[in-house]
Amino acid sequence: MSDVRLRGFGWRHAGRRAWAVRGLDLDVRHGERVLLLGPSGAGKSTLLGALAGLLPEDSGESEGTIEIDGLDPRKAREQVGIVFQDPQTQLVMARSGDDVAFGLENRGIPAGDIWPRVSDVLDRVGFPYPINRPTAALSGGEAQRLALAGVLALRPGLLLLDEPTANLDPPGAALIRDAVARATGPETTLIIVEHRVAEALPLVDRVVVLEPGGGVRADGEPEMIFAAYGDKLAEEGVWVPGFTFPSLTTRSTATADLVRAEHATVTGRLAPVSLHASAGEIVAVTGPNGAGKSTLALLLGGLLAPSGGRISAFGDKRPPHRWRAATLAGRIGSVFQNPEHQFVTARVADELALGPRRLGHSPAEAGRIVDGLLQRLRLDRLAEANPYTLSGGEARRLSVATALATAPRLLVLDEPTFGQDRRTWRELADLLAGLRDDGHGIVAVTHDEMFVHTLADRTVPLGEPAPGPLPRRHPS
Repeated sequence: MSDVRLRGFGWRHAGRRAWAVRGLDLDVRHGERVLLLGPSGAGKSTLLGALAGLLPEDSGESEGTIEIDGLDPRKAREQVGIVFQDPQTQLVMARSGDDVAFGLENRGIPAGDIWPRVSDVLDRVGFPYPINRPTAALSGGEAQRLALAGVLALRPGLLLLDEPTANLDPPGAALIRDAVARATGPETTLIIVEHRVAEALPLVDRVVVLEPGGGVRADGEPEMIFAAYGDKLAEEGVWVPGFTFPSLTTRSTATADLVRAEHATVTGRLAPVSLHASAGEIVAVTGPNGAGKSTLALLLGGLLAPSGGRISAFGDKRPPHRWRAATLAGRIGSVFQNPEHQFVTARVADELALGPRRLGHSPAEAGRIVDGLLQRLRLDRLAEANPYTLSGGEARRLSVATALATAPRLLVLDEPTFGQDRRTWRELADLLAGLRDDGHGIVAVTHDEMFVHTLADRTVPLGEPAPGPLPRRHPS
């Protein structure tokens, strides 16, 4: 059994003025499948964290009650499985098969049953490698599949999914949705947060829309919700099926090359690739999970040395990875696939001020840059917040803002639209189009087909990842 009951539930992260969730009354009955909607920052991820028993008492303030089968979620953890927005945060073992087996071993599953179950779930999620594949060598999308396999292996009564397909290519996303559909029988309660609303609808029978600032806006069958609230939800940023954007009016003014890769490769991570990006254009790098897109972004951003081939940029005789930190920051701004990997301070405003201060700006100048970016990226109300308490969409916008803070001519973005609602997606797209029109060069690694069709001047597809799925073997 996995019945969920909330009465007046609220949670405020330590150091935050605004409540992430407040005044929430909600019942989810055993076996229901619920799609949780709301604009970026409405508290969807916080609610999933609360249901998983992952909000320690000393990390914030709570009110009201939240129960799973009558228990505090911290006492019902064995009934609950959660897949986070960032799958890397829940991988704990060095080898992929061991990571899936870890939870089963902790639950005391008989040894003879563990490895057949591991192989079964890895096949179901389309994991393309043997069980001895190092977890450190996985792409973001591959890590997402592995994290889901680890949760499904435990056969939880309540399954919580936070953007489970965000880092996946379209075929991989379809495979994950199919795996979830087959793994969640009538005994499983499902609550899913997903911006790809149209694709997620076949998995659910109920939609709950959180009201920003507190409570439930709407609750009911999908058709009824979108018929009654679709226009308003789309206006407020929810990806309502059937609502599209008018085309962006932009101009490509490509001029001199800013960066060039010539047969660049990284052993075991990226096959040789050649491309260039010029001032005044947006280049989209596409391809399946595991093709090396994020590795290429690190190369172009000067954050990784190639093991073969050459990276050159800005006419400098030295490759970007050999530049001084201040030189690199002033020329190239990078946004990682996982935003929190680049946060180093405890306040959003401090995170934005770090780059300008390193470049020698005065406190007053840095303050003006910070204030402008906070407004531009819709982060002004979060200036005092800890970056690690932001929602996925907010963290992504902060990572883009930190890259812009040093005014670089070249931006290298890894999944820039991840976690954005409809409104912030359009605002981010408008921002990037404006930068392109002002003569900046942008390289964007993306699975977002709308981003490619709306913004990209050129597309560079990378090749196929390692073949799979490969045979599973019991570890020796």
